[in-house]
Amino acid sequence: MQGMLKEGSLNDKTIIVTGGGTGLGKGMGGYLSELGCNLVIASRRMEILEATAAEISSKSGNEVLPISCDIRKYDEIESVIRSAEEKFGKVDAVLNNAAGNFISPTERLSHRAFDVVVDIVLKGTYNFILAAGKNWIDKKQAGTFLNIVTTYAFTGSGYVVPSAAAKAGILAMTRSLAVEWAKYKIRSNAIAPGPFPTEGAWSRLLPGDLAEKFDPAKRIPLGRVGEHQELANLAAYLLSDYSAYINGEVVTIDGGEWLRGAGEFNDFEQIPDNLWDAYEQMRKGK
Repeated sequence: MQGMLKEGSLNDKTIIVTGGGTGLGKGMGGYLSELGCNLVIASRRMEILEATAAEISSKSGNEVLPISCDIRKYDEIESVIRSAEEKFGKVDAVLNNAAGNFISPTERLSHRAFDVVVDIVLKGTYNFILAAGKNWIDKKQAGTFLNIVTTYAFTGSGYVVPSAAAKAGILAMTRSLAVEWAKYKIRSNAIAPGPFPTEGAWSRLLPGDLAEKFDPAKRIPLGRVGEHQELANLAAYLLSDYSAYINGEVVTIDGGEWLRGAGEFNDFEQIPDNLWDAYEQMRKGK
């Protein structure tokens, strides 16, 4: 549960983390900052970003730049990159972590709900990849992409179809660009995490009694969920020069969950319609 890399492993690197204000993005960003990088965190809510930046900087002693950005809007992403370069001189890596998800029978989702997830997860990721990648290519600068996917990106899973479709697209893009852009010295890799619970995300996905009924630890051969430092260690390694020969890889970190039973949410077949009705009302804020 301790930091894996030696002190200063990311000195002189500037890394952008999307969805960096809370949850897994905050955890990974905090460790990246401890390793010496210039950290840029981006999401839509500036007040949260500013609080997170201050917290991380106070612990690491390194500056953290918070920038408000809706990753569905390409011009805002270009602005993030410009601001990061103006502040730190260059951008070395992008950690595409921002995501959104609903747990729901697909027939209960409107096309707008489907759009919300796909636009944040897939469109937001390819927007950042295009903007940063073209910038690196124009400047003949090496760069690294690390994309957060999920194990059901390669197995599929019921009840999270928009997310599964979007994450599968990111995985295909990661592998495709690893080949196409290697000639520009741009690496592309991905991490497929299993359950790493965060209070906000898991309370929304599994409200009330569902959290106990579908406790993810019960599905995992190792008998526990992941610790945030374990994910941060892996992310830091894949963003560092120690992983310079790794390209086009997706690393699963899930305690063996997907091998035990593909489709992380397939067990939701057990939920009766009346509970889906209640959950739908909670999801819509009613």
